Amino acid sequence: MSAVETLDAAWMRGHPLPDPGDTGKDGRGRVLVVGGQVELAGAAMLAGVAALRAGAGKLQVAVAEGAVAALSVALPEARVLALPQDGPEPSPGRWTHLAEQAGGCDALLVGPGMMDDAAGLAAALLQVPRDIVVDAGALRAMASAPRHPGRILTPNAGEMARLLGLDRSRVEADPLAAGRQAAERFGAAVVMKGATTHVVLPDGRAGRYAGGGPGLGVSGSGDVLGGLIAGLLARGAGPFEAAAWGVFLHGEAGSRLASRIGKLGYLAREIADEAPSILTSF
Repeated sequence: MSAVETLDAAWMRGHPLPDPGDTGKDGRGRVLVVGGQVELAGAAMLAGVAALRAGAGKLQVAVAEGAVAALSVALPEARVLALPQDGPEPSPGRWTHLAEQAGGCDALLVGPGMMDDAAGLAAALLQVPRDIVVDAGALRAMASAPRHPGRILTPNAGEMARLLGLDRSRVEADPLAAGRQAAERFGAAVVMKGATTHVVLPDGRAGRYAGGGPGLGVSGSGDVLGGLIAGLLARGAGPFEAAAWGVFLHGEAGSRLASRIGKLGYLAREIADEAPSILTSF
């Protein structure tokens, strides 16, 4: 088993992100964020803003139909798509239009604001052969998803326990081992979130980031992390590099906010705003 890499500033300098040059927004890629219920549409907004703060060029966000108007105003940088609401039984071709949009994007984030995959949305999108960050309720669809080298799973300890059928205490006792087990089982990169976050590939490569601080444990923080990773994927970073850089940006943003605002009490919406200046320092 290879040694665990320390994901710090020195690692980032040694693994620079792809430089899009002067190619404009098309050269920095398109991200599609697929969210969930009306009452959680803000989670998709947090993720979408983070993707843009990470340098993605174009953004689309798909949320419940009832939230489209409000989100279109709150997030004018994005094209906001409506998720169909045609009752409890999925109709034939229910997700066809969204799958077509997903097929034309460079990175897809599925899960912010999605409580579960009862309607089959995440399962349908995981059939699309694209780089996909899978978070929150969408993680439940991984059991039936085809393997793809561009997948990145971002579970916390509770979600990882459900993914692997383990007690949460076992995951918390050895999160790296849990991350490696999930990476091997699903053939995907895994971001095992926690006070120390691990990034793991199916071949055993692993990294560890131990910064950030407790303030990052706040509602919406995981949505921001998923958006940062998706934005970096869209820019052309590989799965391990996108995940590692996303975790680093997220953590370093937390450290900056803690020193300026306080150890606790800053908001998830403030995290992504720190990313551009952190990126500029490398």
